[in-house]
Amino acid sequence: MARRARTLRHLVAGQWRTGDGEDIVDLNPARPRETVAVGQFAQDHDLDQAVAAARDAYPRWAATPPQARGRILDRAADFIDAHADQWGEELTWEEGKTRAEGIGEVRRAAEIFRYYAGEATRPVGEVFASPRPGEQIHVVHRPVGAVAVVTPFNFPIAIPAWKIAPALSYGNTVVWKPSGLVPLLAVRLAEALVEAGLPDGVLSLLIGSGSLGGRLVEHPGVDAVTFTGSTAVGRGLIAACGRLARPVQTEMGGKNAAVVLADADLDLAVQEVLAGAFRATGQKCTATSRLIVQEPIADEFLAQLIERATALRVGDPLDDATEMGPVVSLQARDEIQHAVDGAAARAGVDVLTGGRHYDDDRMGGAFVQPTVIELADDDPLWREELFGPVLAVRRAKDTREALALANDSDFGLSAAVFTDDLCAVTAAMDQVDVGVLHINSETAGADPHVPFGGAKQSAYGPKEQGRAAREFFTRTTTVYLRSSGGPTL
Repeated sequence: MARRARTLRHLVAGQWRTGDGEDIVDLNPARPRETVAVGQFAQDHDLDQAVAAARDAYPRWAATPPQARGRILDRAADFIDAHADQWGEELTWEEGKTRAEGIGEVRRAAEIFRYYAGEATRPVGEVFASPRPGEQIHVVHRPVGAVAVVTPFNFPIAIPAWKIAPALSYGNTVVWKPSGLVPLLAVRLAEALVEAGLPDGVLSLLIGSGSLGGRLVEHPGVDAVTFTGSTAVGRGLIAACGRLARPVQTEMGGKNAAVVLADADLDLAVQEVLAGAFRATGQKCTATSRLIVQEPIADEFLAQLIERATALRVGDPLDDATEMGPVVSLQARDEIQHAVDGAAARAGVDVLTGGRHYDDDRMGGAFVQPTVIELADDDPLWREELFGPVLAVRRAKDTREALALANDSDFGLSAAVFTDDLCAVTAAMDQVDVGVLHINSETAGADPHVPFGGAKQSAYGPKEQGRAAREFFTRTTTVYLRSSGGPTL
């Protein structure tokens, strides 16, 4: 059944408006001739009005009692949950996840908003003992101001939720620029907050080009910047914010390793590595893109993994039988295929499964085969993030070599180790330099109540989610409190 293309809108100073910039044509990656949504980009005058509105709304929103802010976030969560099936299907149509993954992501966004609604009932400061009689030392947290939020395509509602929810909960205002590849779910999230009663100007949504995002980051009215996206763009934002002495938080690339040691439960490890590499079509910053297998079990493990990967049902993500959908665009498909073709032509590289174009009715869509490639030695495929369903494999003779290979990356977002050996678990905890470490589960995954973020070149600035988010979205004031009458008995 043909679907009607949705109309895209911007939210500026509490008002919905159509843009007057270049046309936006949001396409279905499974069938790129099918239009999901249409609109026009925002322009600089929209940006200036959005930032001015955020600055104007900030004092009132910061002064709003946390419990009142929390009630708005709770209502937004209810609205998101009520629309989870519809919005999850739109997410699938727009971005390419399976329907189950799309609905699950929408529900996760609601869960994140509920968590940060609950921040209103948690401690907001600390009291320290003073070395002087009659005095207390209080450390209080205050919002930072107007925050620029720049988000990627791969989780078009969950990643914005885990930035916007804490920003609002702690009393900040937000100007948000989402990825132009997935604008519809951005509109949906903004609709939820408007319906929940968020005051005008507290959140503005601007759908625009990458250059508009750059101008937002450097706008003189912005007090802090939070970004998730590519390493190249993230480094540019870090440099820009450094010049401006502006707080910045970035989550960037990942080249995440799964280590399967000789004592691992192979059935479990195969299941989890498969999920980490190919769920969400490998388009997760925490996806498993490197695999290290200990020699004694390598042949058996890889045989099982290849059998399972080859059997994955790849196709229209709106078909409930589909297990893996397309990547986000034809350009992304072609870039991934080019990298795979280049690797396959090099010595010491063995394509174990996948690695070819589809030659059936999927060839017109942004589909990439689940691909497993074994490397005899170092290779660009081991180091460069492809952001797709491609898994590079190397073998290790023992635990020490396996953990060293896991660390052999400029990135340090997540890793997984499959073993029941307590000594190996302890070694992994001590030695693997990542922000998120999984033992006997896939590399992907994040929960709203615990810190999330990477090490090395995967991240810069404070961690996200949980109470860790407070470290970025608030600043502290240390207050020395003593009665003017001096110490009393």
